[in-house]
Amino acid sequence: RTHGDIRELAYVHASDDWELRVGIRKEFWGVTEFQHLVDVINQTDGVEDFDGEDKLGQQMVNLSLVNDWGIVDVFLLPGFRERTYAGEEGRLRGPLVVDEGNVSYESSAGQQHLDFALRWAHSVGDFDLGAYWFHGTNREAYLSPSPQASSSSLVQYSLQQYYAQMDQLGVDVQATLGDWLWKFESIYRSTSLEDFWATQGGFEYSFIGVFDSNLDLGLLMEHSWDSRGEVALGAQGSLLQNDLFIGARLAFNDMQSSEVLMGFGSDLDHNAFSFLIEASRRFGDNFIASFDVRLLQSNEPTDLLYTLSNDDHAQLSLAWYF
Repeated sequence: RTHGDIRELAYVHASDDWELRVGIRKEFWGVTEFQHLVDVINQTDGVEDFDGEDKLGQQMVNLSLVNDWGIVDVFLLPGFRERTYAGEEGRLRGPLVVDEGNVSYESSAGQQHLDFALRWAHSVGDFDLGAYWFHGTNREAYLSPSPQASSSSLVQYSLQQYYAQMDQLGVDVQATLGDWLWKFESIYRSTSLEDFWATQGGFEYSFIGVFDSNLDLGLLMEHSWDSRGEVALGAQGSLLQNDLFIGARLAFNDMQSSEVLMGFGSDLDHNAFSFLIEASRRFGDNFIASFDVRLLQSNEPTDLLYTLSNDDHAQLSLAWYF
């Protein structure tokens, strides 16, 4: 594949109690490990990876105000970016290809709609708290089958994209209680097509200095819930409607910042499973090597994950920072 994007290129002015950032940036929100419900500012880069953690750069004007009772961030977001998907020869994807040329918007302004977000974040004792309101174009497209023009007598279909306007409220909470790290995220989203709640919550327990070594071992467990239930065509649902995740994180605490994360997910409503490995290590001052594996399995044809059950994924990458 050939893929390029400007992730961050911004002007930053910092004062004693406020900061202004103008340009292209990535703004991450979230505390949980296996799904980031509240992370809404940047568009997902579906070409770079399948897990939703890679994001496209977003044009923005961000004013951050620092107060004793928390940090307030105001975002003006011009220039909406459409989600990128794997093409006909790409993976991971289902049987129908997303047609990047067949896109429509609820707003007459289309990609030029000016989105807005307001966020408050504060630390109180052992708790890190965050809450926000987002108004603008939904970062998730509603996908529906559409016939393609073809010289063949057989009708071929692709998926057309529809981006609705939405209001979204979100909260994230992280509590550090000794060796326990408790995490919770929740959103409420309202569009012209649907209203729903979703949550992601769990914990990470850390064993420091395993076997009197420099190794730290963290054990994780999280649960996903979505009020829409099972996903259907038109994106009126969620793959993570009732799922349980367990995992382990191994930090070597060495000069190379070596780390390994392993996780297993189970759909509690279907016979579907997922497995992941994420490992990284720094080489020298400028290079980071990463190794990622994702295995997907579903035995129920009615489950959307069944369409991806033959699309296991492994990736070895080397990043150069300069």
